[in-house]
Amino acid sequence: MEIRKIKKSDIDWINNLFNERWGGDFIVSGKEKLYCKDLPGFVAVENNKIVGLLTHHIENNECEIVTLDSLKENSGIGTALIESMIKEAKKTGISRLWLMTTNDNINAMRFYQKRGFVFKNINVNAIQKSRNLKQSIPEKGYFDIPIRDEIELEYPLLNNKNK
Repeated sequence: MEIRKIKKSDIDWINNLFNERWGGDFIVSGKEKLYCKDLPGFVAVENNKIVGLLTHHIENNECEIVTLDSLKENSGIGTALIESMIKEAKKTGISRLWLMTTNDNINAMRFYQKRGFVFKNINVNAIQKSRNLKQSIPEKGYFDIPIRDEIELEYPLLNNKNK
């Protein structure tokens, strides 16, 4: 498997993935729409096919991981993409690496914690504001849990220089 930066030739594939998995060609982050065509990131490629995607958004020297998708669960794709993002953040001097997930996404919370991310904040009832920008966000998510809150996780870049 190869991890490489997103190329312009990947945009149609990424757009299709966003529509299929994220309910449109954009993600809501805070009060902002982030469009897949504008997001940098990494793809995982296996046998000349993209099998994973990580997108991110940098603002004020802070990097938000916007999406992480593995098309083959439990095969190391997500981990390889996260490791590439951490390496890039350290190399470019990013001061903060963080992400948001929703309160129903227990598997994501487990995944990120196992890779060194820590809980930073809980934004109670934040998803209702996001639904104002993206009506396709469902009311219920994994395990039939109502989707209400944003969970912010952060990778401690400054404290873990040896990772």
